[in-house]
Amino acid sequence: MATSNDIKNGTVIKENGQLWSVIEFQHVKPGKGGAFVRTKQKNVVSGKIIDKTYNAGAKIETASVDRRDYQYLYQDGADFVFMDQSDYDQLTVSPTVVGDASKYMLESQQVQIALHEGEPLYLEMPASVVLEVTYTEPGLQGDRSTGGTKSATLETGAEIQVPLFLETGTKVKVDTRTGDYLGRVND
Repeated sequence: MATSNDIKNGTVIKENGQLWSVIEFQHVKPGKGGAFVRTKQKNVVSGKIIDKTYNAGAKIETASVDRRDYQYLYQDGADFVFMDQSDYDQLTVSPTVVGDASKYMLESQQVQIALHEGEPLYLEMPASVVLEVTYTEPGLQGDRSTGGTKSATLETGAEIQVPLFLETGTKVKVDTRTGDYLGRVND
């Protein structure tokens, strides 16, 4: 058992049989009354975000979460297979755990998987990845970088919005959290 004073970003709290990861926390000491800890927590399984307040020194149950580096190997039916970088064991992860990250994963992609009692909880991608545009409408004479955007299909099958001047075969940097185009990548 820990206390609310031990809460930090990334702490996983076990409450009512569910696991909640602390996204933000703030220790508050008002002029009147006792101190408390205000948190913003994300449900590890469903992704739901809530605000929760704890009195200073309140007992909380923390869960041990092991974050390890894995390499994406291949997709086996609907499931995804990863290899542990430290001991080369393979781990099969369901599509619900992988979530939207599958839109930006290529074979050999490095990811971090959080495990609780050997069970995968969630997957963390790098902030951005470099992918090739496999299809987009051809650019027209006069298209500028400050103009509009058009739809483009990436090598993973994901669709994003890119500037009008981009062509098929161009490598682009994509934000894995939002799916936004971040820029062109020159080889």
